[in-house]
Amino acid sequence: MTSPTLLLSDPVAEALRSGGPVVALESTIISHGLPRPRNLEAAREFEAILTGMGVTPATVAVLDGIPRVGLDSDGVRRIAEEDMTKASIRDLPILAARGGSGATTVAATTRLAALAGVRVFATGGLGGIHRGASETFDESADLQALATSPTAVVSAGVKSVLDVPATLERLETLSVPVVGYRTDVFPRFWLSESDLALDWRVDSPAEIAAIIRAQDAAAGPDAPRIGRPGMVVANPVPLAQQWDPAEHDRVLLEAFAAASAAGVRGKAVTPFLLGFIVNASQGVSLEVNLDLARNNVRLAGEIALALAA
Repeated sequence: MTSPTLLLSDPVAEALRSGGPVVALESTIISHGLPRPRNLEAAREFEAILTGMGVTPATVAVLDGIPRVGLDSDGVRRIAEEDMTKASIRDLPILAARGGSGATTVAATTRLAALAGVRVFATGGLGGIHRGASETFDESADLQALATSPTAVVSAGVKSVLDVPATLERLETLSVPVVGYRTDVFPRFWLSESDLALDWRVDSPAEIAAIIRAQDAAAGPDAPRIGRPGMVVANPVPLAQQWDPAEHDRVLLEAFAAASAAGVRGKAVTPFLLGFIVNASQGVSLEVNLDLARNNVRLAGEIALALAA
Protein backbone atom coordinates (compact mmCIF):
# COMPACT_ATOMS: atom_id res chain seq x y z
CA MET A 1 0.00 0.00 0.00
CA THR A 2 1.18 3.50 -0.78
CA SER A 3 0.77 5.06 2.65
CA PRO A 4 -0.30 8.61 3.36
CA THR A 5 2.13 10.63 5.47
CA LEU A 6 2.52 8.98 8.85
CA LEU A 7 2.94 11.20 11.90
CA LEU A 8 4.51 9.81 15.06
CA SER A 9 4.05 11.61 18.36
CA ASP A 10 7.27 12.85 19.94
CA PRO A 11 7.20 10.25 22.76
CA VAL A 12 6.63 7.40 20.29
CA ALA A 13 9.33 8.64 17.92
CA GLU A 14 11.83 8.99 20.75
CA ALA A 15 11.01 5.53 22.17
CA LEU A 16 11.46 3.92 18.76
CA ARG A 17 14.75 5.77 18.18
CA SER A 18 16.12 4.65 21.54
CA GLY A 19 14.80 1.08 21.35
CA GLY A 20 12.36 1.61 24.18
CA PRO A 21 9.14 -0.37 24.68
CA VAL A 22 6.10 0.82 22.71
CA VAL A 23 2.58 -0.65 22.44
CA ALA A 24 0.02 0.34 19.82
CA LEU A 25 -3.62 0.80 20.81
CA GLU A 26 -6.55 0.94 18.41
CA SER A 27 -9.08 3.77 18.44
CA THR A 28 -12.20 1.99 17.13
CA ILE A 29 -12.72 0.33 20.51
CA ILE A 30 -12.93 3.86 21.94
CA SER A 31 -15.05 5.53 19.25
CA HIS A 32 -17.37 2.65 18.35
CA GLY A 33 -16.97 -0.02 21.02
CA LEU A 34 -17.71 1.83 24.24
CA PRO A 35 -20.41 4.31 25.27
CA ARG A 36 -19.66 7.93 26.11
CA PRO A 37 -18.23 9.16 28.47
CA ARG A 38 -16.97 5.75 29.58
CA ASN A 39 -14.93 5.50 26.39
CA LEU A 40 -12.73 8.51 27.22
CA GLU A 41 -12.09 7.15 30.70
CA ALA A 42 -11.09 3.80 29.18
CA ALA A 43 -8.80 5.39 26.57
CA ARG A 44 -6.95 7.31 29.24
CA GLU A 45 -6.84 4.26 31.51
CA PHE A 46 -5.32 2.03 28.80
CA GLU A 47 -2.60 4.61 28.16
CA ALA A 48 -2.00 5.05 31.91
CA ILE A 49 -1.55 1.29 32.40
CA LEU A 50 1.29 1.32 29.88
CA THR A 51 2.84 4.54 31.15
CA GLY A 52 2.84 3.12 34.67
CA MET A 53 4.78 0.11 33.36
CA GLY A 54 7.40 2.32 31.70
CA VAL A 55 5.98 1.61 28.22
CA THR A 56 5.12 4.30 25.68
CA PRO A 57 1.47 4.09 24.53
CA ALA A 58 0.86 4.65 20.82
CA THR A 59 -2.86 5.13 20.28
CA VAL A 60 -3.50 5.09 16.52
CA ALA A 61 -6.05 7.16 14.60
CA VAL A 62 -6.44 9.39 11.54
CA LEU A 63 -6.94 13.04 12.45
CA ASP A 64 -7.54 15.68 9.80
CA GLY A 65 -6.32 13.35 7.05
CA ILE A 66 -3.08 12.34 8.76
CA PRO A 67 -2.54 8.82 10.17
CA ARG A 68 -1.07 9.24 13.62
CA VAL A 69 0.77 6.74 15.78
CA GLY A 70 0.61 8.24 19.25
CA LEU A 71 -1.89 10.90 20.27
CA ASP A 72 -1.72 13.83 22.65
CA SER A 73 -4.43 14.40 25.24
CA ASP A 74 -6.60 16.37 22.83
CA GLY A 75 -6.28 13.65 20.18
CA VAL A 76 -7.48 11.04 22.65
CA ARG A 77 -10.39 13.30 23.57
CA ARG A 78 -11.32 13.73 19.92
CA ILE A 79 -11.58 10.00 19.17
CA ALA A 80 -13.80 9.59 22.24
CA GLU A 81 -16.08 12.61 21.70
CA GLU A 82 -16.27 13.26 17.95
CA ASP A 83 -18.32 11.19 15.51
CA MET A 84 -15.63 9.47 13.46
CA THR A 85 -15.51 7.13 10.51
CA LYS A 86 -14.60 3.54 11.31
CA ALA A 87 -11.43 3.42 9.22
CA SER A 88 -9.95 0.22 7.82
CA ILE A 89 -6.91 0.06 5.54
CA ARG A 90 -8.87 0.82 2.38
CA ASP A 91 -10.22 4.03 3.93
CA LEU A 92 -6.84 5.58 4.76
CA PRO A 93 -6.10 7.22 1.37
CA ILE A 94 -9.67 8.52 1.11
CA LEU A 95 -9.45 10.15 4.52
CA ALA A 96 -6.04 11.56 3.57
CA ALA A 97 -7.36 13.07 0.34
CA ARG A 98 -10.37 14.62 2.07
CA GLY A 99 -8.64 15.70 5.27
CA GLY A 100 -11.05 13.52 7.23
CA SER A 101 -10.75 11.87 10.62
CA GLY A 102 -11.28 8.23 11.48
CA ALA A 103 -10.87 5.74 14.29
CA THR A 104 -8.69 2.88 13.10
CA THR A 105 -9.85 -0.74 13.14
CA VAL A 106 -7.60 -3.63 14.10
CA ALA A 107 -6.61 -3.94 10.43
CA ALA A 108 -5.66 -0.29 10.00
CA THR A 109 -3.99 -0.08 13.40
CA THR A 110 -1.93 -3.19 12.66
CA ARG A 111 -0.82 -1.78 9.30
CA LEU A 112 0.04 1.70 10.62
CA ALA A 113 1.81 0.31 13.67
CA ALA A 114 3.94 -1.91 11.42
CA LEU A 115 4.76 1.02 9.13
CA ALA A 116 5.91 3.00 12.16
CA GLY A 117 8.00 0.12 13.47
CA VAL A 118 5.82 -0.65 16.52
CA ARG A 119 5.95 -4.40 17.07
CA VAL A 120 3.30 -4.99 19.76
CA PHE A 121 -0.38 -4.06 19.65
CA ALA A 122 -3.12 -4.60 22.25
CA THR A 123 -6.80 -4.83 21.39
CA GLY A 124 -9.93 -6.47 22.78
CA GLY A 125 -10.99 -9.03 20.18
CA LEU A 126 -10.07 -9.59 16.55
CA GLY A 127 -12.39 -9.57 13.57
CA GLY A 128 -12.60 -12.70 11.48
CA ILE A 129 -14.87 -14.88 9.38
CA HIS A 130 -18.54 -14.04 9.88
CA ARG A 131 -21.15 -16.74 10.32
CA GLY A 132 -22.67 -17.56 6.95
CA ALA A 133 -19.57 -16.29 5.11
CA SER A 134 -19.81 -19.17 2.63
CA GLU A 135 -22.75 -17.25 1.16
CA THR A 136 -21.93 -13.66 2.02
CA PHE A 137 -18.09 -13.79 1.70
CA ASP A 138 -18.02 -11.57 4.80
CA GLU A 139 -14.47 -11.69 6.13
CA SER A 140 -12.79 -9.05 8.25
CA ALA A 141 -9.85 -7.17 6.78
CA ASP A 142 -8.12 -7.85 10.10
CA LEU A 143 -7.02 -11.28 8.87
CA GLN A 144 -5.26 -10.08 5.72
CA ALA A 145 -3.63 -7.27 7.72
CA LEU A 146 -2.25 -9.82 10.19
CA ALA A 147 -0.80 -11.78 7.26
CA THR A 148 1.06 -8.76 5.89
CA SER A 149 1.95 -6.66 8.95
CA PRO A 150 4.70 -7.95 11.29
CA THR A 151 3.05 -6.93 14.55
CA ALA A 152 2.23 -9.16 17.53
CA VAL A 153 -1.44 -8.55 18.32
CA VAL A 154 -2.58 -9.39 21.84
CA SER A 155 -6.30 -10.18 21.97
CA ALA A 156 -8.83 -12.29 23.86
CA GLY A 157 -9.43 -14.29 20.70
CA VAL A 158 -11.96 -13.17 18.11
CA LYS A 159 -15.37 -11.74 18.88
CA SER A 160 -17.84 -14.44 19.96
CA VAL A 161 -20.35 -13.40 17.30
CA LEU A 162 -18.02 -14.68 14.55
CA ASP A 163 -17.31 -18.12 13.13
CA VAL A 164 -14.33 -18.87 15.36
CA PRO A 165 -13.27 -22.26 13.86
CA ALA A 166 -13.34 -20.82 10.33
CA THR A 167 -11.32 -17.82 11.50
CA LEU A 168 -8.60 -20.05 12.92
CA GLU A 169 -8.51 -22.07 9.70
CA ARG A 170 -8.11 -18.85 7.71
CA LEU A 171 -5.27 -17.66 9.94
CA GLU A 172 -3.52 -20.97 9.36
CA THR A 173 -3.93 -20.59 5.59
CA LEU A 174 -2.47 -17.08 5.82
CA SER A 175 0.53 -18.43 7.80
CA VAL A 176 -0.22 -16.25 10.82
CA PRO A 177 1.12 -17.88 14.02
CA VAL A 178 -1.42 -18.15 16.84
CA VAL A 179 -0.05 -18.79 20.33
CA GLY A 180 -2.02 -19.20 23.54
CA TYR A 181 -0.72 -17.29 26.53
CA ARG A 182 -0.74 -19.77 29.40
CA THR A 183 -3.54 -21.68 27.68
CA ASP A 184 -3.81 -24.70 25.41
CA VAL A 185 -7.17 -23.67 23.95
CA PHE A 186 -8.31 -20.63 22.05
CA PRO A 187 -10.22 -18.14 24.22
CA ARG A 188 -13.76 -17.16 23.31
CA PHE A 189 -13.57 -13.38 23.85
CA TRP A 190 -16.01 -12.90 26.77
CA LEU A 191 -15.24 -16.46 27.90
CA SER A 192 -11.87 -17.86 28.94
CA GLU A 193 -12.09 -21.03 26.87
CA SER A 194 -13.53 -22.55 23.73
CA ASP A 195 -13.34 -26.19 22.64
CA LEU A 196 -10.69 -25.31 20.02
CA ALA A 197 -7.21 -26.61 20.80
CA LEU A 198 -4.15 -24.54 19.92
CA ASP A 199 -0.94 -25.92 18.46
CA TRP A 200 1.31 -23.63 20.47
CA ARG A 201 1.36 -22.40 24.05
CA VAL A 202 3.67 -19.80 25.58
CA ASP A 203 4.05 -19.14 29.29
CA SER A 204 6.00 -15.88 29.50
CA PRO A 205 6.32 -12.53 27.72
CA ALA A 206 9.98 -13.40 27.11
CA GLU A 207 8.93 -16.41 25.00
CA ILE A 208 6.73 -14.18 22.86
CA ALA A 209 9.54 -11.66 22.45
CA ALA A 210 11.83 -14.49 21.36
CA ILE A 211 9.32 -15.54 18.67
CA ILE A 212 9.17 -11.95 17.37
CA ARG A 213 12.97 -11.86 17.18
CA ALA A 214 13.00 -15.22 15.40
CA GLN A 215 10.48 -13.90 12.85
CA ASP A 216 12.76 -10.93 12.21
CA ALA A 217 15.84 -13.14 11.88
CA ALA A 218 14.09 -15.41 9.41
CA ALA A 219 13.01 -12.44 7.31
CA GLY A 220 16.52 -10.98 7.18
CA PRO A 221 17.91 -7.55 8.05
CA ASP A 222 16.59 -5.87 4.90
CA ALA A 223 13.03 -7.18 5.13
CA PRO A 224 10.37 -4.54 4.44
CA ARG A 225 8.04 -3.49 7.22
CA ILE A 226 5.00 -4.63 5.23
CA GLY A 227 4.43 -7.95 3.48
CA ARG A 228 5.22 -10.56 6.13
CA PRO A 229 2.99 -12.01 8.83
CA GLY A 230 2.63 -10.86 12.39
CA MET A 231 1.36 -13.02 15.22
CA VAL A 232 -1.78 -13.48 17.29
CA VAL A 233 -1.24 -13.78 21.04
CA ALA A 234 -4.46 -15.30 22.40
CA ASN A 235 -4.80 -14.04 25.97
CA PRO A 236 -7.90 -15.34 27.78
CA VAL A 237 -9.84 -13.15 30.15
CA PRO A 238 -9.19 -14.41 33.70
CA LEU A 239 -11.69 -17.06 34.72
CA ALA A 240 -12.99 -14.98 37.62
CA GLN A 241 -13.77 -12.12 35.22
CA GLN A 242 -15.42 -14.04 32.39
CA TRP A 243 -19.13 -13.78 31.58
CA ASP A 244 -21.35 -16.61 32.82
CA PRO A 245 -21.18 -19.12 29.91
CA ALA A 246 -24.89 -20.06 29.95
CA GLU A 247 -25.97 -16.42 30.00
CA HIS A 248 -23.43 -15.63 27.25
CA ASP A 249 -24.83 -18.31 24.96
CA ARG A 250 -28.44 -17.30 25.60
CA VAL A 251 -27.84 -13.63 24.85
CA LEU A 252 -25.87 -14.45 21.69
CA LEU A 253 -28.77 -16.48 20.31
CA GLU A 254 -31.13 -13.59 21.03
CA ALA A 255 -28.76 -11.16 19.29
CA PHE A 256 -28.56 -13.26 16.11
CA ALA A 257 -32.33 -13.59 16.00
CA ALA A 258 -32.74 -9.83 16.41
CA ALA A 259 -30.24 -9.08 13.63
CA SER A 260 -32.00 -11.47 11.27
CA ALA A 261 -35.40 -9.98 12.08
CA ALA A 262 -34.06 -6.45 11.51
CA GLY A 263 -32.49 -7.42 8.17
CA VAL A 264 -29.05 -6.19 9.22
CA ARG A 265 -26.34 -7.01 6.66
CA GLY A 266 -22.66 -6.45 5.89
CA LYS A 267 -20.39 -4.42 8.13
CA ALA A 268 -23.41 -3.25 10.15
CA VAL A 269 -23.89 -6.75 11.60
CA THR A 270 -21.12 -6.76 14.21
CA PRO A 271 -21.90 -3.29 15.67
CA PHE A 272 -25.59 -4.25 15.80
CA LEU A 273 -24.87 -7.52 17.58
CA LEU A 274 -22.46 -5.97 20.06
CA GLY A 275 -24.88 -3.14 20.84
CA PHE A 276 -27.73 -5.59 21.33
CA ILE A 277 -25.57 -7.75 23.58
CA VAL A 278 -24.59 -4.82 25.83
CA ASN A 279 -28.26 -3.95 26.35
CA ALA A 280 -29.49 -7.53 26.73
CA SER A 281 -26.76 -8.34 29.24
CA GLN A 282 -27.56 -5.17 31.21
CA GLY A 283 -23.97 -4.02 30.81
CA VAL A 284 -22.29 -7.25 31.92
CA SER A 285 -20.67 -7.79 28.50
CA LEU A 286 -19.31 -4.24 28.59
CA GLU A 287 -17.62 -4.79 31.95
CA VAL A 288 -16.08 -8.05 30.74
CA ASN A 289 -14.95 -6.28 27.58
CA LEU A 290 -13.14 -3.67 29.66
CA ASP A 291 -11.57 -6.31 31.90
CA LEU A 292 -10.22 -8.32 28.98
CA ALA A 293 -8.95 -5.16 27.26
CA ARG A 294 -7.04 -4.12 30.39
CA ASN A 295 -5.64 -7.65 30.65
CA ASN A 296 -4.45 -7.48 27.04
CA VAL A 297 -2.88 -4.04 27.49
CA ARG A 298 -0.90 -5.28 30.50
CA LEU A 299 0.38 -8.36 28.66
CA ALA A 300 1.27 -6.28 25.60
CA GLY A 301 3.25 -3.97 27.86
CA GLU A 302 5.13 -6.92 29.34
CA ILE A 303 5.94 -8.24 25.85
CA ALA A 304 7.19 -4.82 24.75
CA LEU A 305 9.42 -4.61 27.83
CA ALA A 306 10.83 -8.08 27.12
CA LEU A 307 11.40 -7.17 23.47
CA ALA A 308 13.27 -4.01 24.44
CA ALA A 309 15.38 -5.73 27.10
